[in-house]
Amino acid sequence: MVPTDSSLIERARELRRIIEHHARRYYEWDAPEIPDAEYDRLFQELQQLESQHPELLTPDSPTQRVLGQVLQGFAAVTHAVPMLSIRTETDTSDAGARDFDARVRRELGLALDDPPVRYSCELKFDGLAINLRYEQGVLVQAATRGDGETGEEVTQNIRTIRQIPLKLRDQPGGYPDVLEVRGEVFMRRDDFEALNERQRGLIASGHRHEKTFVNPRNAAAGAVRQLDPAIAARRPLSFFAYGLGWVKAWGPDNTRVPRTHSATLQALSDWGLPVDDHHRVVEGAEGLVAFHQAIQGLRDDLPFDIDGVVYKVDDRSLQERLGFLTREPRWAVAHKYPAQEQMTVLRAIDVQVGRTGKLTPVAKLEPVFVGGTTVSNATLHNEEEARRKDVREGDTVIVRRAGDVIPEVVSVVLERRPEHVGPPFDLVARLSGRCPVCASPIAREEGEIDWRCTGGLYCPAQRKHALLHFAGRRALDIEGLGDKLVEQLVDQGIVTTLPDLYKLGVAKLAALERMGDKSAVKLMAAIESSKQTTLARFIFGLGIRHVGEATAKDLARHFGSIDRIMEASSEALLEVADIGPIVAHSIRGFFDQAHHREIVEQLRAAGVQWSEGQGVHGDAPRPLLGQTLVLTGTLATLSRDEARELIEAAGGKVAGSVSRKTHYVVAGDEAGSKLDKARELGVPVVDENGLRALLAGAS
Repeated sequence: MVPTDSSLIERARELRRIIEHHARRYYEWDAPEIPDAEYDRLFQELQQLESQHPELLTPDSPTQRVLGQVLQGFAAVTHAVPMLSIRTETDTSDAGARDFDARVRRELGLALDDPPVRYSCELKFDGLAINLRYEQGVLVQAATRGDGETGEEVTQNIRTIRQIPLKLRDQPGGYPDVLEVRGEVFMRRDDFEALNERQRGLIASGHRHEKTFVNPRNAAAGAVRQLDPAIAARRPLSFFAYGLGWVKAWGPDNTRVPRTHSATLQALSDWGLPVDDHHRVVEGAEGLVAFHQAIQGLRDDLPFDIDGVVYKVDDRSLQERLGFLTREPRWAVAHKYPAQEQMTVLRAIDVQVGRTGKLTPVAKLEPVFVGGTTVSNATLHNEEEARRKDVREGDTVIVRRAGDVIPEVVSVVLERRPEHVGPPFDLVARLSGRCPVCASPIAREEGEIDWRCTGGLYCPAQRKHALLHFAGRRALDIEGLGDKLVEQLVDQGIVTTLPDLYKLGVAKLAALERMGDKSAVKLMAAIESSKQTTLARFIFGLGIRHVGEATAKDLARHFGSIDRIMEASSEALLEVADIGPIVAHSIRGFFDQAHHREIVEQLRAAGVQWSEGQGVHGDAPRPLLGQTLVLTGTLATLSRDEARELIEAAGGKVAGSVSRKTHYVVAGDEAGSKLDKARELGVPVVDENGLRALLAGAS
């Protein structure tokens, strides 16, 4: 159906209302409800409607002015030279650059055989535009863009940004009596993450009225527009200069004002103002295309957010010839990249189990093209984050994807929430307290955010990680059992649990991709060799949460056998050196799972064995108790790890450097500087036979 005239009028009114609402949210409240791409789409729809039907154009249309309004509480500043916005080119392909060059050449009346136009190319920062006014080289005023004609006076807040010089650097040519510098206040990504981490800490400790920030742009803009400069000073803000406003009395008739934009950037840098060093001067459409592509390749590695690049005709005389079109200069354009944020509908929330047992809520989305690819899943990180954002099934949400980063739900568009939206997300209730993969109980330790599956070795979702950890050099040390092979073994259903490793045969292994008979025989030998291990290595190989190498050794020394460890109460575990309530709870919880005890028994039945002893409560001698030894050089029959384990089993400690507190240095062949240090300090030196004598209790 072709719209009637009245429907066109009503659509134009509706678009103006929506755009003005979101402009206030963005420019005045620093709390946008929709992504930039959606705002641009609405704005362009209104522009197109007014272009096709000029009778719909009104003087107060958002397309006819710079959006924004001075907030109450700030003094108003009238800009001597208006701070106008520039046209946005949303065709993110190479055609966007070529179209701009074609328009410039057409409006300048250039023929095909005329020389190419020179352009100054810069990054389009995602921050808050600022006008800095210097008089006699001293910063006297800073103001926001506001509505383009009048901005907000924010001098005290801007003075907190250390990058901005309070006095310009002297140069041979001096500087104007009055110099207005245009630039962008922004927040680096690492500073933004640190700020949000601090905010989360304040919220967790009970501070009221604190919040986290949606993105660096909002955080930066909110800091600049604080009535209290002390708050701005606590926000890590940055600044880049990119142009001039009013310039007064710099040489006769202002003749020293640079005649190109690129020379202006150099002058700003010479005066001590920070200028981003990615700007370039290029020629013609192909130069614009090459710059756009090069920066797109760098975009995700930049320390700050950009959403495009800016092209400006470099020659000021050509800028003057081109002039302005209502609110925009004809000689400049912002060429966008694929939007990193888009709106879509959240259809459902699933819970995924990670390789370490972490439970992550995942949003199932109406597919949307964002960040250069189609996205249908996005992470919600954890239950607390999902609740903080109040994400519910049926909501319209903003999804962000930058580079190779996993897509995430940024926020909910509350004004689009359906009447019958789902309830607040409750992970425990959703899963009935059980892992969605293996049905083991889920748990969350005190002070932690993440819920985890307690299934450990039993849980199929954790199987690959468990196998790799078990085969690691510090555990059972199965050389040749790496990522690719474990993936094949698990994905093809050959290995489903740790004991299955010891049921493998050469024929089955040789049939796997990139194996062959020789590699299969070698791996089988490594698996067979791993059956002879130590109790500490075995405990560590089980992958009990919070149990690292040192704790595994402490457990082995203290209890002496795996059975005593499996039966130990939390109180008994707390008697082990350096084990606290969290670790004790984790160990006890691990062995309370019947399937974990069964895996231990199956591994023993498969032939995995180790020496056991009486532990600290038995009569086993500990001749090196309280003594520190240092190993250096190559021993005759013992590897470095074997020597360490023998020393630790005898109650001693192995240090990495020699000091006056060292009791013995054990030196093998090609001993180095540690041996020299021992002799210098008079520390006793023994060889491997001497070490064995110490272990046997000889003094």
